Amino acid sequence: MFENIPDPLRTSLPAAEKHNHKTNLLDRWTESGAWWEERIQHKIDPYQKYSTSRVGSFIEGAHRDGSTFAGHNFASQDYLSLASHPSLMKAAKDAIDIYGLHSAGSAALMGNTKLSVELERRLASFLGYEDAVLFPIGWAAGYGAVKTLVGPTDHVVIDILAHACTQEAARDATPNVHLHSHLNLKAVENRLARIRRDDPSGGILVVTETLFSMDSDVPDLAAMQEICRKYDATLLVDCAHDLGSHGKTGRGILEDQDMVGKVDILVGAFSKSFASMGGFVATNNKGFRFALRGQCGPSTFTNAMSPIQAAVVLAALDVIEGDEGRERREKLMHNSNRLRAGLEEAGFEVLGKPSAVVPMLIGDVLLARLMTRYAVELGGIVNLVEHPAVARNACRWRLQVMADHSDAQIDAMIEIAAKAREMAEMHCEWLSANDNSEKVRRFMPANETTGNVAAE
Repeated sequence: MFENIPDPLRTSLPAAEKHNHKTNLLDRWTESGAWWEERIQHKIDPYQKYSTSRVGSFIEGAHRDGSTFAGHNFASQDYLSLASHPSLMKAAKDAIDIYGLHSAGSAALMGNTKLSVELERRLASFLGYEDAVLFPIGWAAGYGAVKTLVGPTDHVVIDILAHACTQEAARDATPNVHLHSHLNLKAVENRLARIRRDDPSGGILVVTETLFSMDSDVPDLAAMQEICRKYDATLLVDCAHDLGSHGKTGRGILEDQDMVGKVDILVGAFSKSFASMGGFVATNNKGFRFALRGQCGPSTFTNAMSPIQAAVVLAALDVIEGDEGRERREKLMHNSNRLRAGLEEAGFEVLGKPSAVVPMLIGDVLLARLMTRYAVELGGIVNLVEHPAVARNACRWRLQVMADHSDAQIDAMIEIAAKAREMAEMHCEWLSANDNSEKVRRFMPANETTGNVAAE
């Protein structure tokens, strides 16, 4: 009835755990490559799926081995369902006719177009800042802002669950990186006090997010900004996952907390609610704009945002600021609440607050991989998040809700999740009964799962 799964596939990547350091740099990846290929053969590798139709609430696609699937799509970051919106597609086509396809240069060297300049002005006004600077991808905005601000003798105080782009930038910029437990204001203040005591003149950057996508939870931004001012630190906030899709006017968690335009630096991405690649950094410091243009690698030494990207984001901003945007946000929140309530009623643990992201905790890694396999086979397209993106035995689905999901699709996804859990548990029981070597780890109920990244 069920196939066996080799022991190495029941754990995290073995090459990473063994710290494989062969002399030849490419040979170091041979073992992990074989591990990935074996995962796809046993149908427990949900990564690198690709679409064969338009992104929407229902999607057709394929796994990386070419095997196909179709189903209700809870795996795409198209929160307002704008990826195929007629006005955005028309804007892209018009931009091609007028400006062509390519920026053909960095923003410092003739890469901007009239569209990108207009977008920077509109975005600054929308966000409540004097200035906004565009980047061709969101990662570049977060990484570039941190790396440009922080020097080798400065300090970065950063939430342990902050996005990888800011984490990597901090480590690349300075050895003085201070991780603090998730959303812990007291830990932030204690760290700032110690730094200021030992280094009165050092620069300090504090990094957090408006909405943390793995847990769908939020910090107290007003309190964080006040603490930063107390210790002469600079606050940088990443608003990638809620800008556009959350709040009465689309200004996200900042709007909920009356903090629009009030944090020192705001960075974000267009890939979630604006149907485009790209990102931005917003600030009231004019000098920082020129630093980002002339002394920031991800801006100075790469091509600027294309005219197509700028046109699409401008059209998305038109929707977000209008009545249609408000209606789409209301429908998105309705869908999020319906999905969360249904999953909880089915016995799943759902993390955080209602948003476009619905993190559903599973726990055990093998159970999570099998559940994901069966969900896709049943027509529920989901993303699995496992270690090292989250703690061991804290695997989860990061379900991503769209405004265009129907109530029927939400209800179908809940049923699929419950059925996938049943099938995966049966598979785990079968493996345990038929395994003559190391016994497979049993399913850890949600109320017994305690792991998180901050605890590691």
